[in-house]
Formats: sequence, C-alpha cells, structure tokens
Amino acid sequence: MTPAALAELVRATAVDVLSTRGLDPAALPTAVTIERPRNPEHGDYATNVALQTAKKVGVASRDLAGWLADALTGTDAIASVEVAGPGFLNLRLAADAQGAIVRDVLAAGEAYGRGEQFAGVRINLEFVSANPTGPIHLGGTRWAAVGDALGRVLAANGGAVTREYYFNDAGAQIDRFVRSLIAAAKGEPAPEDGYAGDYLGDIAAEVLRQEPGALTAEDSHEVFRRIGVGLMFEEIKKDLHDFGTDFDVFFHEDSLHKSGAVAKAVDQLKDSGALYFDKGAWWLRSTEFGDDKDRVVIKSDGDPAYIAGDIAYLADKRARGFDLCIYMLGADHHGYVGRLKAAASALGDDPASVEVLIGQMVNLVSEGKPVRMSKRAGTVITMQDLVDAVGVDAARYAMTRSSADSSLDIDLDLLRKRSNDNPVFYVQYAHARLSSVLRNAADLGVTRGDAVDLLAHDREGDLIRTVGEFPRVVATAGELREPHRVARYLEELAGTYHRFYEACRVLPRGDEETTELHRARLSLCAATRQVFANGLALLGVTAPERM
Repeated sequence: MTPAALAELVRATAVDVLSTRGLDPAALPTAVTIERPRNPEHGDYATNVALQTAKKVGVASRDLAGWLADALTGTDAIASVEVAGPGFLNLRLAADAQGAIVRDVLAAGEAYGRGEQFAGVRINLEFVSANPTGPIHLGGTRWAAVGDALGRVLAANGGAVTREYYFNDAGAQIDRFVRSLIAAAKGEPAPEDGYAGDYLGDIAAEVLRQEPGALTAEDSHEVFRRIGVGLMFEEIKKDLHDFGTDFDVFFHEDSLHKSGAVAKAVDQLKDSGALYFDKGAWWLRSTEFGDDKDRVVIKSDGDPAYIAGDIAYLADKRARGFDLCIYMLGADHHGYVGRLKAAASALGDDPASVEVLIGQMVNLVSEGKPVRMSKRAGTVITMQDLVDAVGVDAARYAMTRSSADSSLDIDLDLLRKRSNDNPVFYVQYAHARLSSVLRNAADLGVTRGDAVDLLAHDREGDLIRTVGEFPRVVATAGELREPHRVARYLEELAGTYHRFYEACRVLPRGDEETTELHRARLSLCAATRQVFANGLALLGVTAPERM
C-alpha cells in the first residue's frame, strides 16, 4: 500500500465514520496528509486528519482520532493504529499491505511512479533559449538540465509536453555578434561592445571557407550573419544533444516579425484599448494587469520593443493549442513574471496559462577557489567546459539536485570523486550494486519470490516504505515544478538501501539452502533497482549496471 493508497483508505474510512455518527464528511480535507514519522517507533505512517476535521464537526480531536483508529484497525491493510498527542494517528501496515508495494513496482516496471495529474493538459515548456552569440554558459547549462528533467517529470504525470527553444535571431545582440565575427575574420580586436573568445575565430574561418569572398562582398554583413549565426546555433544544438537535452521545436524570433505576427498582436491591443499613445510611443497598460509599471511596446522611432515580440510569441503559443506555457528564464529576468502575465491578460487570455520560473546563478569551485575562465569562450565557463571536467551524468545531476531558484556552487573536485561523498556516484552505485546482486542471483539460480509478507525486518520495512514514496515524490515534483525533489529522494533511497543491504542478507551463502525469505528479498531488490532506474531516467542520468 503506497502513501497515496493509504491516504485514500484513511479518507474513505473517515467518511464512513462521520456519516455513521451524523457528522458532515464535507469537513474532511480533499487530500488526507500521510507522512512518515521521523521516529520509526511511532509507526510506519502518521496522519493529522482528526486534528484538521474535529473542530469543524464539533467534536474533540482525540475522540475523532479514537473513532478513526477503531475503524482503521478493522481493515485488512492496517496492523495497528495508535492515537498520539492531541489527535495524531500513528499507523502500522499489515505485512501483506506493505509487501504489495513490491508487487506493484515489479508489475508496473518503467511505468511505476507515473501519474495522471496533467492528463489532457498540453504544456509548452520553453527553456535555455540562449542567444546564438556564443557557446552555452553555466546558466544555460543549468536550465538545460533542469528544464529537460522538468519536461520528463511533467510527462510522467500525464502532461503532453512540447520542449521549445526560442531562437533569438533578431535584435542588437545579433548585430554585435556579426561585427565581432567580421573583426575576427580580419584579425582585428573585437568591437568594444562585441563578443570575445576563440570560438569567434573558428566560426569566422568557417564562414570564409564557405564564402571566400565574404569580407569583400557588398552584403558582407548579411553573409556573416546568415552563415555565422547558423554555425553558432548548430553548435549550440549539438552541445545540447550531447548533454542529453533535445527540443521538439526551435522557434525563430525573426519569424514573428517577418510573418506580421508582431504587427497583428500590436493592432489587436490597440483595438482593445490595452495600448495607449504617450511621448511618441505606444505603451501597454500593464500596471492594470498586475505589472509594476507600464511597458513600451512600440518605441518613439517606430520600432517594436522586445516585449512586442513576447506578446506575439505568447499569442502564437496559445494559438497552437497549449493550455499551459512555462517559461524558464535567467536570474536577471524577474521583471518578466509580471510582464508576461500582463501580456496574457491584455490579450484577453487567462494569466494562469503563463508561468515564469526564474533560475539563479551557478558558480564552479576547484581546490576551494572559483573557476572563472573558459578555455574557449574566454569570459565565461561553458557547458562543454563542465562536461569535459566531470562528464554528462555528473554535470546533469549536480545541476538538478538543488532548487533552481537558489544559487548553486558546484565543487568540481567532489564531482570527480568515485566515492559516496559524490551524490551522483552515491545514487548510481546503489543501482549498480543492486544490478550485481541480481546478476549473482541468476548465477546461483535463485529466482524472485512472491512471499513478500515475509519481509518483516525493520530495514526491509524502511526500504519498502521508501520505495512506496516514489509516486508521491514524482507527483509533487510535477505540481511544484521542482525536479530536484527526485534527486533528493534517490539519495534517501540509496541510504535506505545500503542500510538494508548491511542488515539483511539477500542471497544464500555456500551450501545454505535458498529460502522463501531469500527470494522475497530478491524481489525487493529488483523493485528497488527499478525505482532507481525510473528516477534517474527522470533526471536524464544513466543507471549503470556496473561501476
């Protein structure tokens, strides 16, 4: 019995108890909270449902808790219930109900942990979207890992997820990039407001290889733009693919202007009165929709401001049928939260269809000192620098195991270690250790058994209950948009498994006869390995068979 199933049982029992006593079941919370006590002596699980409900129905909380305890004790799944404190319920599961978790995992396989909370919801998840003016830096690397993991988590919860990269191929930053390429092709220093790094020389050389007359061509700037931006973007896509992050859609900002989508969106807002004219410019009445200030949409020189493209882009997403549009933006984009929600409201749309997640900075540390310079980009550390230093798995795991809204320090020396101090090694080693157990069992001819009610050791119970938490962890990670919860759970699972392994011998030794307990423990090991594999897959990290 998983915590979710136990919550349903407790609520259904509470409905019966209240109804039988002439009390209103509507006073019950929609979802009953089930938690694992810190002290295992207090039971397998605990709930505060009596405390939440008693006052609403006019009874003492301990009285209600006692009624619930009596009713729950009579069910097959519950071995015992104890009333604690002002009305908490401490529950112990029957061995059959606890062991059923093992059967559920093995039956579901790769599907274990999946849910339906986003079933029927079409989700546009836009992340990374780095300007095609240089290699992806650490901030973009973090979003590549976190965004891809979030997409996997949302899909695991039933969502129809489209991963989208917004290709910023319009605006002043592209002009600066092109001027920097031309300077590199001429062997000159980068413009004062341009970009620096060895990669510019590499791209400039490739432009000249493809178009030997590019520097003297009448449309030299356009040649370097067309070929150079394309080369840079292909390199970005390759780095992302090698990092395990692929996109369904690459959306070009420039297409919004060329197609007339920006002009159409601006006209729509003018017609609706959402724009007003002042000081030679057109302004969005964004303060009326919760933004901190009104925003210029069409500048006094007649050119659209950046938000004009944002508005057209949001309208395009919604026109493509997306129910939820999630934007994952960098630390310097806090203003976009109110701005994009205001844009949705101005378009006559539901601002709840827009979510903006803000990620914080990443710092690399080696030998206790900050790592600041890239070998190739010159001024920033890139995705490729990090991957070269620690590998894809360690890089992805390190980026996803902490909440994205907090700054992150990554210790390169720690990530290179093959020890339990290294979180990704700790988790992957648990999977590899389980794989070794299952290989050894096959060599000995020991098969899995179904007598999981024999798993009564405290360490067995701890492991089963931790395995049973996985679906709830995945659901919460999706609901809160926090894939780091999966990583932290896997670390807890690894610790629980290692303690089980030390206390409970799985395979017979020497001439020892194979018992049903050995075979039941082998089933528990197989279920645990499945959960590790499923959890690591959600993070885009491999689950090695050997280490």
